[in-house]
Amino acid sequence: MFIVFFGGGIGSILRFFISKTLNGYSHNFFLGTFLVNIIGCLLIGFILGISSKNNYLSQNQALLLSTGFCGGFTTFSTFAFEGHSFLKTGAIFQFSLYTILSIVIGVTAVAIGLWLSKVL
Repeated sequence: MFIVFFGGGIGSILRFFISKTLNGYSHNFFLGTFLVNIIGCLLIGFILGISSKNNYLSQNQALLLSTGFCGGFTTFSTFAFEGHSFLKTGAIFQFSLYTILSIVIGVTAVAIGLWLSKVL
């Protein structure tokens, strides 16, 4: 549990700084949260891919990086709240774009991460 706690703390701190910095630059799109979630999808695909590849990572290392770090780094609740913010202000186009891009690019990033784990 300490491993997951430690990884989650590091991921959460990094997410906070990235989101705080990048969300301030884009007023019509939550760029920081979007990028954090996409990067997290890419990382979890890569981490879980290499952990299953010839036991490249120990179970503790995989827990630290996937459940801990990626779990703390990415944020579905913030994504949902930001989507609600778009709807509340009537920004249907931004809501649709943010939601569709987050899901499609997120799933694609997981697939790319898994692919990278196989070729590296």
